[in-house]
Amino acid sequence: MAQLDTLDIVVLAALLIGTIAYFTKGTYWAVYGDPYGNAAVPNGAAKSGKSRNIIEKLDESGKNCIIFYGSQTGTAEDYASRLAKEGHSRFGLSTMVADLEDYDYENLDQFPEDKLAVFVLATYGEGEPTDNAVEFYEFISAEDVSFSEGIQAEDKPLSHLKYVTFGLGNNTYEHYNSMVRNVDKALIRLGATRFGNAGEGDDGAGTMEEDFLAWKEPMWADVCEKMGLEEREAVYEPVFEITEKPDMDADEDEVYLGEPNKNHLEGNQKGPFNANNPFIAPIAESQELFTAKDRNCLHMEIDISGSNLSYTTGDHIAIWPTNAGREVDRFINILGLESKRHMVIGVKGLDPTAKVPFPAPTTYDAAIRYHMEICAPVSRQFVSTISAFAPTEDVKAEMAKLGGDKDYFHEKVIDRSLNIAQLLETLSNGQAWDKVPFSLMIEGLIKIQPRFYSISSSSLVQKDKISITAVVESSAKPNSPHILKGVTTNYLLALKQKQHGAAEPDPHGLNYALTGPRNKYDGIHVPVHVRHSNFKLPSDPTKPIIMVGPGTGVAPFRAFVQERASQARAGQAVGKTVLFFGCRRKEEDFLYENEWQQYEKDLGENFVLHVAFSRDGPKKVYVQHKIEEYAEELDKLLQQKAYFYVCGDAANMAREVNVLLAKIISKQRGVPESKAEDIVKAMRASNQYQEDVWS
Repeated sequence: MAQLDTLDIVVLAALLIGTIAYFTKGTYWAVYGDPYGNAAVPNGAAKSGKSRNIIEKLDESGKNCIIFYGSQTGTAEDYASRLAKEGHSRFGLSTMVADLEDYDYENLDQFPEDKLAVFVLATYGEGEPTDNAVEFYEFISAEDVSFSEGIQAEDKPLSHLKYVTFGLGNNTYEHYNSMVRNVDKALIRLGATRFGNAGEGDDGAGTMEEDFLAWKEPMWADVCEKMGLEEREAVYEPVFEITEKPDMDADEDEVYLGEPNKNHLEGNQKGPFNANNPFIAPIAESQELFTAKDRNCLHMEIDISGSNLSYTTGDHIAIWPTNAGREVDRFINILGLESKRHMVIGVKGLDPTAKVPFPAPTTYDAAIRYHMEICAPVSRQFVSTISAFAPTEDVKAEMAKLGGDKDYFHEKVIDRSLNIAQLLETLSNGQAWDKVPFSLMIEGLIKIQPRFYSISSSSLVQKDKISITAVVESSAKPNSPHILKGVTTNYLLALKQKQHGAAEPDPHGLNYALTGPRNKYDGIHVPVHVRHSNFKLPSDPTKPIIMVGPGTGVAPFRAFVQERASQARAGQAVGKTVLFFGCRRKEEDFLYENEWQQYEKDLGENFVLHVAFSRDGPKKVYVQHKIEEYAEELDKLLQQKAYFYVCGDAANMAREVNVLLAKIISKQRGVPESKAEDIVKAMRASNQYQEDVWS
């Protein structure tokens, strides 16, 4: 027998190890795979090497109900998770939640007729799909959609598909809930059968949660009838297993202390930087824009050089916030976790399809501070779920009343803007809710979401620095001991205070952990990524533009004017550039006053600024009044195909400007208002009228 050389031995050893690993499924190693090990890759299924075939996934996991979500801010994902839990606990369905971008859809025609698909779909911007739903939407709504078995649309390829759908929209936008409406039409056109009504939630009216609760009960009744299900008593079953690890030290290298993924944990952040993987960017400059003592507005310059991040004028920057220390402490204390806030914990999905929302092992403190949306509005359904773990019978009864009476809930919780810890603290007079499983809190609170800000700089002028303009949110509610504080804007204010020499910045007593996990944000850094927008200047700089942006709605228009001023200085021809800006008082909050004066010099008569000061005179003057005052000039520009832009409050200002524009066109051109409204709609359809608005 020939003697084995070193290479042969290595190969045989590798084969032996591989064989053991295959048959034991890695049991002897006792190591969980790290789903956040390469979180820079945006596609979830591709990232984990899992199949993108929906039918295979349902078969291998033994599921009979899949809940897909298209989510931009996390709310649709939260509703999808809630439906999955309820479908299982109340009706015995074997459910799984699925990100729409993780799967292909060519084989939906093979969807088993004894299974149920649920689509929870948010509409983003002007009737657009959310980022993770773009591919699905383009596929399902295509006229020439082609499925795996080659059945044409007119032959109803989805005749086996049974589905349920709920949309999240905002009635202040023209294309209200268009995503769910268009997908519903497409599915029906392709032969699918819907159970229940196509639900629609309205964030604009502030009724999203109640719309969802009102929709789901009759929906479940129809599903039960059509699928032969029976309701059973719902008992809380955890989705995640929380394992405390007292023998581990929180400072050990493998413990996540707020890092978003493994690269960040190892101190080596790598691109591409995106919604799954932020760039820890230095804040180059920061300044206060208001002179009022009781209000703050921040201008910040965020340095993206060396990141390969790029933006174009009109895009948005996403800021990844950290929860305020005061609210982290409140949350930890009310759950009775103070003695083990820095205890290392493992978090594992009890179902192979459950997605752990943050990397582990971590600590209670890190999970709460960096990953859980603890300051979010409380849902009535969540209150009902938590009531089973109340510290006393009296508190349990009060929780049951809150969960069952929407008017009472509105009065006691919504009107006071209470977050979950504030509510629990109020109800129990500070007594700890130490029976609440931590898994329930992970399930019931969405993952903390990045906040998006219109970029207030031109990429032509400063490609490596992104400017933002943000009012620091602070609002008191009647009958509430708590002042509602913007999570992210107060975080940014603390960073600004630190940059300007404050040893321990503490805006409004919120004490943020500014140095980040393991001091990785020290030196004034903030996690960011860029989201591209369709809110753009015309490609031809000679086209006239009209911009309406009161308050911080002026942010993208500072960028637009900055860009045109730069073009003018370079000798380019630039079209008429008209800005309607509004603020309270000239001496307090006239944003970028000195800059507008410089831009007037650069652009000459091609730049016109109309300012409305709402509190400087005997009568309140808003941008709408100024638009009406200059109606003739405005309409002349529109007839020259001027682009019309609105940025700011969707519910009031943007809606009123839309109506006003039609009235101006009607009056100036002598046409009926219905005809003028059609003209405005045509402007929107051709991108001559663009909005960047928020509710």
